[in-house]
Amino acid sequence: MIPTRHRPGRDPESDPEPAPRRPGAVLVGAVVGAVVVAAVAIFAFGGPMPQETGGGGGEAPFQVKPLPSASGYYVDPASPAARQQAEWAAQGRTADAERMGQLAKQPIAQWATAKTGEVGAQIADYVAKARAVGQKPLVVAYHIPDRDCAQYSAGGSENGADYKAWIRELAGALGGHEATVVLEPDAVPHELLGCASAGNTAAERDELLSDAVRVLKGAGPVKVYVDAGNPGFITNVRDLAGALKRSGINDADGFSLNVANYYATDEVIRYGKQLSAALGGTHFVIDTSRNGNGRDGRNTINGGPGWCNPPGRSIGQVPSTDTGDPVVDAYLWIKRVGESDGECNRGEPAAGQWWPDYALGLVPND
Repeated sequence: MIPTRHRPGRDPESDPEPAPRRPGAVLVGAVVGAVVVAAVAIFAFGGPMPQETGGGGGEAPFQVKPLPSASGYYVDPASPAARQQAEWAAQGRTADAERMGQLAKQPIAQWATAKTGEVGAQIADYVAKARAVGQKPLVVAYHIPDRDCAQYSAGGSENGADYKAWIRELAGALGGHEATVVLEPDAVPHELLGCASAGNTAAERDELLSDAVRVLKGAGPVKVYVDAGNPGFITNVRDLAGALKRSGINDADGFSLNVANYYATDEVIRYGKQLSAALGGTHFVIDTSRNGNGRDGRNTINGGPGWCNPPGRSIGQVPSTDTGDPVVDAYLWIKRVGESDGECNRGEPAAGQWWPDYALGLVPND
């Protein structure tokens, strides 16, 4: 039985497979200036980013301007949060626009979910935009066969051969440039739960992940972090360490924790250090996108899963490589902040859809 936890969600714009109508699991960029005017229709994912688009009907264009990044990772100036900030500013919702700007100015990971034959273009476009402004790409590779144990974020490659072709296409799209890749959220913990199924054995999953680490590390100055779940997923760190070793952690730069989850940073660090010690001192990164208030703690909320769109949550530490801890390499926003986890309760958006009201609720109203 899979523990109650938050799972990364499908991105309906970038994933060619239909989004399931079940709970699942980015944001960022910003607009600067006094008052930015109304946003226009969202660009198709992976398409060219124009410098500006006409608003029509007498509206001024949405300005696309590169923004600084304290962490060095890419800040998308045309993100949903940036566009929402512009729209609310144009409507006179100044206070809400300012709060949304706190999301819009931070870097967020780009999830690679397009199928083989398309993922290269998806990621190459993103990498080009990051390099054009001197910032680093942050990519989540999320296409392992039998992804999410065929549950909320089901999909991925058809088989092992397809995945090997996919990971090579992804690696090629990095262009030999500096980048960071978070490798396959939940894939290793799911293996320990016996979920590497649908014809894919645990041994094959180990081999696919190990191969992915080697291929990505061979693609240039690329940092690779193999995902290790969260403190409430696999509690036996020795078992988890063994699975990570079989999955190529010794060739990687470390592991990632708390992806798309809400565990408080101090709790994640305690757990991460136990796992690090079991691995001989391996470093790790933490997703702090929504963990400012920690977990809700309830198994169910209004009849839906406790991990799915829980109320009262908050953004955590902003992305930074200056954590003050020698084994914690970075705080990152890996979850696409402001997108719904799924249709957990009546009227809530499907997984992966931008939800401005929930996004706004994640920003402290100081």
